[in-house]
Amino acid sequence: MSSDVTIVLPDGTERVLSPHATGADLAEQLGGRAAKDALIAVADGTQLDLNQPLPDGSNVTLVFPASDEGLEVLRHSTAHVLAQAVLDLYPGATFSIGPPIEDGFYYDFDLPDGQTFSDEDLERISSKMKEIVGRKQPFIRSEVEREEANRLFADHPYKLEILDGEADDPTSGPNDGVITTYRNTDAFVDLCRGPHVPDTGYLGHFELMRVAGAYWRGDENRQMLQRIYGTAWASKKDLKAHLVRLEEAAKRDHRKLAADLDLLSFPSELGGGLAVWHPKGAIIRKLMEDYSRQRHEEGGYEFVYTPHLANERLFQTSGHLDFYADGMYPPMEMDNGTYYPKPMNCPMHCLIFGHGQRSYKELPLRLFELGTVYRYERSGTLHGLMRIRGFTQDDSHLYVAPEQLADEIASLLDFVLSVLRAFGFDEFTFNLSTKDPEKYVGADDIWDQATAALKEALDRHGLEYAVKEGDAAFYGPKIDIDVRDAIGRSWQLSTIQCDFNLPERFDLQYVGADGERHQPIMLHRALFGSIERFFGVLIEHYGGAFPTWLSPVQVQVLGVRADHDSFAAELVTRLQAEGLRAEMVEADEPLGARIRKAKLQKLPYVLVVGDSDVENETAGVNPRGGEVERDIPISDFLERISSEVKEKAAGPSIS
Repeated sequence: MSSDVTIVLPDGTERVLSPHATGADLAEQLGGRAAKDALIAVADGTQLDLNQPLPDGSNVTLVFPASDEGLEVLRHSTAHVLAQAVLDLYPGATFSIGPPIEDGFYYDFDLPDGQTFSDEDLERISSKMKEIVGRKQPFIRSEVEREEANRLFADHPYKLEILDGEADDPTSGPNDGVITTYRNTDAFVDLCRGPHVPDTGYLGHFELMRVAGAYWRGDENRQMLQRIYGTAWASKKDLKAHLVRLEEAAKRDHRKLAADLDLLSFPSELGGGLAVWHPKGAIIRKLMEDYSRQRHEEGGYEFVYTPHLANERLFQTSGHLDFYADGMYPPMEMDNGTYYPKPMNCPMHCLIFGHGQRSYKELPLRLFELGTVYRYERSGTLHGLMRIRGFTQDDSHLYVAPEQLADEIASLLDFVLSVLRAFGFDEFTFNLSTKDPEKYVGADDIWDQATAALKEALDRHGLEYAVKEGDAAFYGPKIDIDVRDAIGRSWQLSTIQCDFNLPERFDLQYVGADGERHQPIMLHRALFGSIERFFGVLIEHYGGAFPTWLSPVQVQVLGVRADHDSFAAELVTRLQAEGLRAEMVEADEPLGARIRKAKLQKLPYVLVVGDSDVENETAGVNPRGGEVERDIPISDFLERISSEVKEKAAGPSIS
């Protein structure tokens, strides 16, 4: 006779359930929101469909729609509904993978006879999906033998590749040797690990967004599939808010704004993933780099420069040819060896540390370089400045003794946050990645010491952080710092990473106070991440309306009529003498038209001068996003704008 099942809830209380009780039984017993809204159960860390039995003695959590885990389940289940709709509407279509992703989901399809999806097709597919949702079809899980799986997916070669282990899909494929499928109807079955919502009626707050091409398995030599992207949320309100954010994000797209504001471009003659900086964009870049250099100089860093390419022996020593070859450009065969464009600066910084004997008195040794690197990103992954093939890192590598580690990391955290705040970011998220118990180099005690030092730095600053167990690289733990932009999006920018691998590979040593040789710990620290990507984030954060200190043109001066141009020119000279970036536009068209053009350029200030201004040394001040201010003494305006620049204040509205 079967025994009752006892489970433990998150608050520590126990619940006794009948034999073979499921998550649905638990939800029903708890009642209220649990009975109505629970999507899946999690028992001792394992996700289960609500109709799967709960293990006796397990710790059980119910997952709800608005949680991160719940949204992932909703999106995964909605991807299945998308696949069902497409296969129903397009006889002969085959499907490959359909995972949940940030804010949504996608599914890849291969349509027969060269058919392609159009915007009108998305509307038709969406209507079919809503029909499926309305039918409240249950998601029925089955475990099948390989022979049965082959039969079920005989007409779907991509699924067979997944079953063979030749293609990866995080949501499909055998899990611990078990092949699982989910069926919605007799006509539709998918290869999937699950879990899923109980039935399609739990879904419905979704929208199909766009179609894109995607090579099967990311291989440019394989079939080009059609990927349909969608978004799904827990409620109609959340969906609407997301769509509003997307509209705002489209307005802030750095690729469009960079062209509109004449900052930079991506000429096709250069090839994909490579940008040229126009004068206005170059001004902002110089300001970013100058500020970075200033702060690093004040922070005790020593500047270094390294070449753009190196002999393959360097990357064999560093391990990049073992671990990172796919991300490197092809080699160049020279008369004295094989060379690669560098994908990272760290191996060359190790050569600098290793040149000559080092003493503990030199530590911590902080090396800094604005170093350009080259990484081969697949064409389908390129995205403006956010994913690019040639970029410049504000790259620092610090070599420290173990006993210096905690203080140095705490100092680094102060440094990083103060610089990010100077560029207008004030909301941060911190993640601490710890050792993978299977894949790591270095002694356990050094890992423990490094991880404790990272934790201590975060705790010392009173910062909340998430711990990502086992998510560190094999060579050391790290802190990742994400910033939140003006419309609530999160961007991963800065990293502080411990490294025991490269000091060992390059046999780096210093002579300690005891006269013995010791191996330093190496800290990688990219603050901007890359100049290019950080600039792209800045464009989108500010919507192109940069704070006064970063604006390529800070003030534009307009005369009301042509006879005011000489006074306007004198005023520009005066502003430039104060170190401001000012320009004049001659009165060769109506004033209103010139003001409108200036506003399209998102300039912080437009000064208008007329008869009384010439007589009284004043100007009409048009601050970006604000009301016009009449008869402002030039001296008062100079004091105001100079203070904004000095303090790196936000300046006029960025709305």
